[in-house]
Amino acid sequence: MLIHNFDPVAIDLNFLQIRWYSLAYIFGILIGWLYARRIISKLRTYNNFSYLKIDDFDDLIPYLIIGIIIGGRIGYVFLYNLEYYINNLLEIFYIWEGGMSFHGAFVGIVFSTILFCNKKRIQKLVYFDIISCVAPIGLFLGRISNFINGELYGKKTELPWAVVFPKIDNLTRHPSQIYEALMEGLIIFIILNFLAFKKKAIFNPGITSMLFVFLYSLFRILIEFYREPDYQLGYIIYSFSMGQVLSVFMIFFSILVFLKIK
Repeated sequence: MLIHNFDPVAIDLNFLQIRWYSLAYIFGILIGWLYARRIISKLRTYNNFSYLKIDDFDDLIPYLIIGIIIGGRIGYVFLYNLEYYINNLLEIFYIWEGGMSFHGAFVGIVFSTILFCNKKRIQKLVYFDIISCVAPIGLFLGRISNFINGELYGKKTELPWAVVFPKIDNLTRHPSQIYEALMEGLIIFIILNFLAFKKKAIFNPGITSMLFVFLYSLFRILIEFYREPDYQLGYIIYSFSMGQVLSVFMIFFSILVFLKIK
């Protein structure tokens, strides 16, 4: 059993606080960016994807950052806590305190990538595949920061690796944030990158990105059975949380797009 006593503030300079949540986004984007450049180099060198340019992906990064931040925050505000933010409008901009929606960020990334690719007149699907190969890095770091913040905690359990979150109560709970970090981050990263570079799934543009959507949604549905629902929402349909309901729709979406691509 672990007693959670982590400080959400990584660096405190009195006049400025840098939180682990912010660092997770910064390093997730930075590491993902560097790894994406490596992917593009491999595709250009060994797989005749000469139209892919590292400079283009560099130019895409600001679009992705804006899509993640705006999409993720708007998604959280409207899907998870609208009543609160209607009464506290300024706090919509306090993103360093947490409160981002994966599904909102997903939509933001899709729209920003389409906008960029249309502007550059370049292939969209292969860029979605590249983003999908590196996205689990950010998801892993984001879930670790959720654990440090003591948010998105799990349900009561007596398992030996249970965690007590004293700011919540004195119950031993599932470290559901760690489950999500491992499954949505590490495991999806290994699967996608193995298939992309060993089985060449990425070279049929769109397949890898749809596999990412499918796997993320499946793991999210499974893990949230061990996680407490958002206190302000509770369960949406029977024992399904908002995240699970949205993930069900994304599974159907990924299957439909996959069949169309095939």
